[in-house]
Amino acid sequence: MTSIQGFWTERGKAYLRCFLRTYLVGASMNPRGLMSVGLLYAMQPGLWVIHKEPKAREQALKRYARHFSSHPFWVPCLVGIFLAVEADIAGRRLPPDALEKVKNTTSYTLSAVGDSVFAGSLLIFWALSSTCLLLAGHRVLPLGMGIFFFLGLQAFRVYTFLGGLRRGFSFLGALRHWDLINWGRRIKFVNAALLLVLWAQLFPARDFVSWAWGIGALGVAGVLTLRPILPRWIVAGVVLWALAAIPWLMQRASGGIPVGFP
Repeated sequence: MTSIQGFWTERGKAYLRCFLRTYLVGASMNPRGLMSVGLLYAMQPGLWVIHKEPKAREQALKRYARHFSSHPFWVPCLVGIFLAVEADIAGRRLPPDALEKVKNTTSYTLSAVGDSVFAGSLLIFWALSSTCLLLAGHRVLPLGMGIFFFLGLQAFRVYTFLGGLRRGFSFLGALRHWDLINWGRRIKFVNAALLLVLWAQLFPARDFVSWAWGIGALGVAGVLTLRPILPRWIVAGVVLWALAAIPWLMQRASGGIPVGFP
């Protein structure tokens, strides 16, 4: 009984080191394997307690020495899943090539979900809402929101790591029921409304003509970005030039009276 308790204590400490190392996966990005070195670093403590023989450890390391890329927020989940699969491989419940068949597909799928939900929705929501609150004169609310999102991210990383570790690839079925893609789409609609609020806060008071010109220019820029007729840096340069030139042209047309002059 004591040896069993010692075994699980040793494995638990190794898994904890694996989780902590997931924060450093992106520190060794390289053009050949992207996150492969960081993934190896995160997996190594767990592989060492799962596989006891040197040859088995060497083969396990080779399975993670290849190209790997995913969204950083999903890395703990993937490491947990991979550790669960390695335990099944060590127990001869799965063949060694079972991991390779689904490893890349899973990581790329979660990467797309992460880019849409986290980078394309929640991160922008946090930035826009914090900016609007700061422009409105609030200080405590943006700070509290930042702390809330930070702690929520840590809870998400811990939960997905433990879920992947306990359930392996079956944990992906639970993630599918979260419907993250559609939630990301809903947050993007909220972000569009926040962007309107931000524009209303930034443009001069009673200068509705310039406000309308600015919205129109940004709208045209968005359409041109979706349809890549020109490089994005050219589109951005033209829009910035238009936003700077239009008030000056309107001032000239009005006989030198500044736009928005009461």
